[in-house]
Amino acid sequence: MASMNSASVSAIQVSCKQTRFHIESPNYRELDIEGLNIVVTASPPSGTTKTKGKAASRSTGLEILSDATLRLKAGQRYALIGQNGTGKSTILRSIAEKLIPGIPEEARISVLQQTNANNDGADATSNRRTVLEEVLERATAKDELEQEIQTLTQGIDATAADDDGSDAYAALRALRKVRHDRLQKRLFVLDKNARLRSGARGMQARKALTALEKTVAEATVSWQEEDTDIAAEVLQAETQEAADMLAELQIQAEPARLAHIESRAKSILGGLGFSETMVATKPVGDLSGGWRMRTALAAALLSDADILLLDEPTNFLDMLGIVWLQKFLLANSEGAAGDDTTSGGEPARPPPTLILVSHDRDFVSAATDHLILLQDKALTYYTGDLPSYEAAQAESRHHLHKLKDAQDRQRAHLQETIARNMREGKKNNDDTRIRQAKMRQKKLDDRWGLETNANGHRFKLNRDMPGFHHTRRAEIEIAPEARAMNIVLPNPPDLRFPGALISLEGVCFRYGTAKKTPSPPPPWTLDTIDLNVHMGDRIGIVGLNGAGKSTLIRLLVGDDATTASGQTQSSPRPTKGTVTMHPRLRLAYYAQDAVDTIRALDNGSTTNEDGTPLTALSLLTRDVEGKLSEGDLRALLGELGLPGRLASDTPLRRLSGGQLVRCALARLLWQRPQCLVLDEVTTHLDYETSTALRRALRSWPGAVVLVSHDRWFMRGAIEGNIDDEIGSGLDDDGNESDLDDGAGGNGGGPSGRKLVYRLRAGKLTLLEGGVQQFEDQLEKRVKKLLAL
Repeated sequence: MASMNSASVSAIQVSCKQTRFHIESPNYRELDIEGLNIVVTASPPSGTTKTKGKAASRSTGLEILSDATLRLKAGQRYALIGQNGTGKSTILRSIAEKLIPGIPEEARISVLQQTNANNDGADATSNRRTVLEEVLERATAKDELEQEIQTLTQGIDATAADDDGSDAYAALRALRKVRHDRLQKRLFVLDKNARLRSGARGMQARKALTALEKTVAEATVSWQEEDTDIAAEVLQAETQEAADMLAELQIQAEPARLAHIESRAKSILGGLGFSETMVATKPVGDLSGGWRMRTALAAALLSDADILLLDEPTNFLDMLGIVWLQKFLLANSEGAAGDDTTSGGEPARPPPTLILVSHDRDFVSAATDHLILLQDKALTYYTGDLPSYEAAQAESRHHLHKLKDAQDRQRAHLQETIARNMREGKKNNDDTRIRQAKMRQKKLDDRWGLETNANGHRFKLNRDMPGFHHTRRAEIEIAPEARAMNIVLPNPPDLRFPGALISLEGVCFRYGTAKKTPSPPPPWTLDTIDLNVHMGDRIGIVGLNGAGKSTLIRLLVGDDATTASGQTQSSPRPTKGTVTMHPRLRLAYYAQDAVDTIRALDNGSTTNEDGTPLTALSLLTRDVEGKLSEGDLRALLGELGLPGRLASDTPLRRLSGGQLVRCALARLLWQRPQCLVLDEVTTHLDYETSTALRRALRSWPGAVVLVSHDRWFMRGAIEGNIDDEIGSGLDDDGNESDLDDGAGGNGGGPSGRKLVYRLRAGKLTLLEGGVQQFEDQLEKRVKKLLAL
């Protein structure tokens, strides 16, 4: 059993099956762990009585996995798929921190976590490093290597000095200091092993820890030994050993090898959107959270890892960065991203085993070739991408529905025959008919079920269900379809008179012109923007980070829009041009930082009147101020995937990112807006919720203005595509059906315009080819970046 405390006062408890004959695989890129159990528990508040025992910890904790199997093959690319709140990030964290017994400590695991942007750069040293220095340090531990070289160099130089200030013992003390520091790091590893393992392996780990503790104590005494107590032969031997160790370290830090790594680091940072100036001179402490996340991603990609874990790597990337990362992972896996040999002429290491968590469907489908499905506290595996898995599941369900329907008709006919034979047999005293009816009834009771086995052949009881105790065949069971939830957007009220909801005419905007205009003036952030939004329109805006999309959105919504934080916000004014709105317009705006805003509302000090932490229901109750009943609020939250106790009892800080997005949407939708302006709404949403929201936006009669880097979501919500949607074309009974209420077009919906614009260099350009045209343009740029 393993436990690890986090800053959120929670613990991850891990256990799995182990035997005393367990032999760790020499291939650190593979994992094969059975009987895996992961439980996340929260430490009780101070002053409360702690319940002892495993049962108590399980009853108060959230069970993520139960008797699951974690199996990874070397060099494969896996996508970990599961709904929000099921524990995907917890599983990655358990692997990264080697909390799972059976993961060798020697395995090199590199991880990008969702919380990296908030935790990185906490120390002053890291804040002072440039972006390039930070990436190199994280990926190669360059500072640690250089520190050891510096310590040994200073000691050897002091020993070899010709002047009177020479110190014959300086090299020896430097060597012993380096040894002592290395032993301390090894002690930390063995201490964790001893806490993680139990039984025979646990006893062996504790013996190794005890032995190393004695070695560390001896090394401490040796390091602090007086010079007069050191024998001459020991001095000579350890001085030579210090020189040998320094030579080995200098080989590792040879300029050619470091130059090769630095070149790769610059290439990766360039692909992720960093300019040359940012790479060379920008201190990490001056970066925003999004750029820090990119720095952490670059370090993870650069590291020489056996297993690479990426948790939502696309959250802070624009579409160019997403397409580049997608191509980089494929090229790296196929051996095309690097050379066949290292700079020293040695064979290059094979590609790492990849586990990817992302809610960008197009990215996951292109970057991975295996699925790990997290459902019902178990892990199931599928070879192929997400669309092929969904197609196979839909085909299997359709086939089982046909089998069940045919069997139900056959059963009804047989029951009718049995009833008729019994009735006529008793009437005519025909024992043959009665006996025949009883035999058929016995078949229904004891031998009715599947007519074919898993391979499609005729079912045989003695072959497919061996054992004298089996008398019934397996019934045809159709598992509930993993469909998207059904989000129902409230119908907007009538406007009473027609007209454009929002109109931008000749809008220009630049920053830094409030008081004085510098000479020359800065370039236009937005240059002569003309845009009209009418009822039923679907307007998509794409562009790279920094193009001004969020600025355009804030000009579009003005000061009267209600945001997901529940408050109105101050928006910039256009430098030139006009922005007009329909006088009866209700406009709701989902900002990029909506999740962070809600998290800030419950930072541990904000509570309800009774002192309990804020929940989704209590937060929404404060927003509506009595305008909706509790039943209406619960219905709204339930439709968005926050039902029952999850909405009323779970503190906001315990909700996942995707659940907080749903809470933010509820704060917008209860007001029944006529226009929804959504800026990166899918950042934390799982596939099911994204599909439901995509479908709801497609058929909603109001207007939608969407900014998103999610190509799949944009194609469905704006362009009306449904061909790549979960369960498209089949209803619950496996029959053909339409997913949308509207008719006509590719997926129906309101009769408004469907337009995709690209914002670049301040200009808003209509893309006739839609999202695909923008993606094709980015593909050309990515090819050039990867060729550098």
